[in-house]
Amino acid sequence: MRTLYWLDRNIEKIIILIAYSFMAGIICVEVVRRFLFNVQAPWSTSIPILLFLWLAWFGASYNVRRRTHLSLDEIRIRLPYSLQFGCHVLDAMLWIGFAIIVIYFASQQVVLAHQNFAIVPGTDNMMQWWFYLATPLAWSLIIVRALQNLYEDWRTFRTGRPFDQPTLLD
Repeated sequence: MRTLYWLDRNIEKIIILIAYSFMAGIICVEVVRRFLFNVQAPWSTSIPILLFLWLAWFGASYNVRRRTHLSLDEIRIRLPYSLQFGCHVLDAMLWIGFAIIVIYFASQQVVLAHQNFAIVPGTDNMMQWWFYLATPLAWSLIIVRALQNLYEDWRTFRTGRPFDQPTLLD
């Protein structure tokens, strides 16, 4: 159980760190190779862009979990308590609804890339769908995060405690 709790708290950070490290490493090494040795790996411009999918979508999931992604807290904190709760419910429903749409269409893209054996430009056997899979996976995690937030909001509302208003600097 402790492992699941730790994974729940850190999965996005781990994925972001790995994707960002590989992106930065590839770009750094290839810039040095290009300017010092006048050579460049043919995939060095494709893979960092595809890794950005993992970085961006899991970054969005992380910020949904922290409630710092696309939040309008300045307006919300001035509303009556029950309307604040209503806004939290609306947030969750919008995230879930939008995520379902994104997952549906992104999954079609993954399947299409898989069925067509789409290979990352500049490589011989690295499949594009491996990278495209980031979108439906991260948006599935966004649904989980929205439901976790909704559950916490419901518990907070039932007890009458004030809602946490996180900031970007928390």
